[in-house]
Amino acid sequence: MKVVVDLNRCQAYAQCVYAAPRHFVLHGREALIYDPSPDEAARAEIERAVHACPVRAITALPDPAGETK
Repeated sequence: MKVVVDLNRCQAYAQCVYAAPRHFVLHGREALIYDPSPDEAARAEIERAVHACPVRAITALPDPAGETK
């Protein structure tokens, strides 16, 4: 799976941090750090984060190579 966050759109509401704390972390007030290639087992958490984002800055895509971590 590939996770992409549009950091220009992100407003640091941190809803993704609450939905998937092992994959999204706020560093300081506004710098989002995230795992761009979580394994498939994290799909449910990542999907919660995608839906929790109030500005729809997060996109989760299938791994283009079809590989998993």
